[in-house]
Amino acid sequence: MSESYETVFDPRGRVETERVAPAPRVISLEGLRLGVLDNTKWNANRLLRKTAARLEAQFHFTALNYYRKESFSKYADPTLIAAIAAENDIVLTAIGD
Repeated sequence: MSESYETVFDPRGRVETERVAPAPRVISLEGLRLGVLDNTKWNANRLLRKTAARLEAQFHFTALNYYRKESFSKYADPTLIAAIAAENDIVLTAIGD
């Protein structure tokens, strides 16, 4: 009697990751530059603008900068990410569905 073998594929695939330390947390939001990244989801802009306005009223940012991704289903362009990182101290984003 011969043995038979079945090949089974794991549908999860293989994920390789690199451990990255979280960014240092700020002590206070007062006087920081806030970047707001709209990912173009249908309700994201409304949610982000209202949230940013409430935060601004409480913390008085030195700058409030708005940005938009090309599409919610795509990664943000690396030049956009670089600009956001260079021009802001903290960033707010949301899905807004």
